[in-house]
Amino acid sequence: MQDMDQIYRKYSEVVYKYIFCLTQNEEISEEIVQETFLVAVKNIKQFRGNCKITTWLCQIAKFIWYKEIRKKHKEIPLEQIENTILIENSMEDNVYENEEKMILLKEIQKLDEETKNVMYLRILGNLEYNEIADIMNKTPNWARVTFFRGKEKIKERKQNEKRM
Repeated sequence: MQDMDQIYRKYSEVVYKYIFCLTQNEEISEEIVQETFLVAVKNIKQFRGNCKITTWLCQIAKFIWYKEIRKKHKEIPLEQIENTILIENSMEDNVYENEEKMILLKEIQKLDEETKNVMYLRILGNLEYNEIADIMNKTPNWARVTFFRGKEKIKERKQNEKRM
């Protein structure tokens, strides 16, 4: 069990930052991190090592989060739930103090799943590209390019809206 204690100390903060980007709620994020490591302890023998441990842990955390969402909102499509949770939590917790940030977050929601995750991890999680790369099991350059392309898509949408 000593190994799992070391893994927890080393990676719990990264898992927390990742899941907080999805939940925007400290309490829920802390609970999911705890549950993530419980699941990891039970299933450590199934970890094949074909990805980084941070990737494996973040995948477990994301699965737990989505499982909770589905349990609470069985009849609502997952995309609608993600949008609702993001908006509700940001209002409740006063995470976003001005309208520009809300507009940006709404625009990020329109991006594909990978780009959206990179944008959240970079902007909300304040993670470096190499940390994002570890979580997403990609290269730091991929994370950098994905973030840049996401910004460009948002800029392009804004320019198109201004023209109309």
